[in-house]
Amino acid sequence: MTNRNTGASPLYYARVAGFGLLLMAILAMFSNFSVLEGLIISDDAAKTASNIIANEMLFRSGLISFVIVLILDVLVAWALYVLLKPVNKNLAMLAACFRLVYTAIFGVALSNFFNVLPLLSGAEYLTVFTTNQLHAQMMFLIDAFKNGWLIGLVFFGFHLVVVGYLIIKSGGYIPKIIGIFLILASAGYVIDSIAHFLLPNYTDYKTIFLLIVAVPGVIGELSLAFWLLIKGVKVQQRQ
Repeated sequence: MTNRNTGASPLYYARVAGFGLLLMAILAMFSNFSVLEGLIISDDAAKTASNIIANEMLFRSGLISFVIVLILDVLVAWALYVLLKPVNKNLAMLAACFRLVYTAIFGVALSNFFNVLPLLSGAEYLTVFTTNQLHAQMMFLIDAFKNGWLIGLVFFGFHLVVVGYLIIKSGGYIPKIIGIFLILASAGYVIDSIAHFLLPNYTDYKTIFLLIVAVPGVIGELSLAFWLLIKGVKVQQRQ
């Protein structure tokens, strides 16, 4: 009688993490630019309501994309934990926990977004509210979603700094430069989230903060995704 190792190889987890990160980036960009940036006008509730009603299917698609991103976040947290635990199991678990906390916070925040469409549905029970009141509640829910997401991104930033550190300490089976960019991105996420709440004139510096987050974030996260998909075999060789 022989024993067989039926566990999945590190290459499998590398592919899961890489594919998850890449698909997540695509879906998040779609939801962010098509829905958040394309339909929502922060200082014009009436225009925002009109945009959402006129593009209801697009809005719903954005919501579903965000839900898929939540699922992918859990899968990526699991796959990265498996890949990085040989470096330091406790830190790999901490990184996974930070990402899962972020995912939970984002999920709660997203529930606010799901309540936007019912407010604009024209249901009879809503006739007790004026149009302006409905629009004000709609904007409140949108802001609650954004604020919750910003809080979650602080935890995501800590996730990235731990992952970046583990990559740097991995002995080269994941390039150190990717870890450095992830640490830079982590600082950007944390600084940007704090600035939203701390600076009353944040919009005056919005472009600067977006660059602080976007440049290292895009380079680091997408580099990690493509490396795991294309060169992930090195992880298998290392372990």
